[in-house]
Amino acid sequence: MQITAHSEPLLKEHLAGQLKDAIVQGRLSPGQRVVEGIWAKEFGVAQASVREAINLLITEGFLVKSAGRSARVPRYTEEDIAHIYQVRGALEGLAAQLAAARGADLAPLEAALGRMATATVQGKVKELVESDLAFHLALAEASANPMLVETLGRVLRPLFTFVLLRMMETRETTVSWRPDLERHRQIIYLIRESNPMVAAQFVEHCVVGRFVASAHAVWWPEASPKRGRKG
Repeated sequence: MQITAHSEPLLKEHLAGQLKDAIVQGRLSPGQRVVEGIWAKEFGVAQASVREAINLLITEGFLVKSAGRSARVPRYTEEDIAHIYQVRGALEGLAAQLAAARGADLAPLEAALGRMATATVQGKVKELVESDLAFHLALAEASANPMLVETLGRVLRPLFTFVLLRMMETRETTVSWRPDLERHRQIIYLIRESNPMVAAQFVEHCVVGRFVASAHAVWWPEASPKRGRKG
């Protein structure tokens, strides 16, 4: 398929969109390598253009890459999930503590939660996952700690990408997410109204307790009872 564009940035974004569609549609499965030469031939473009698109998707979390290895679609084991949520809980708890202490503007969290609620009612899985990610990235931003924002971004983007891929693969619906919407509302309330340490403890408890249990129901539904999904 030949692709033309008036500028390199437009071409890079177009190719990234094509690769993203391939991931979401299952043409690229979790753990699969993205070989630049194969996709350059597929798209009819230079390999360097595909490399730029891949780098963009790495930034967005749709692909991951280790030193000296090809980019690949995120894939996690049960042990990976346990480790990620331990780190995520500590980091998001700290973000909540800092946000509460500085009286941060929580409008971005409220807006993301509103989109989550709408997507849940409308049954739009992709929009729900994207809005949930936006909520937690906004929580990181509310901390006003650039290092914390960057670190949480690196943890959350690949994680939520894989949640979306698993939901598409297992045909998971938005219905079971409803109980977790209230927990997100409580996070906002406690950051605004409570002691910073209380907010931190609640967020860490949600992430390491409820949200990790919900994640297991997405990754390994055959081993989990029906419950709320990813937080």
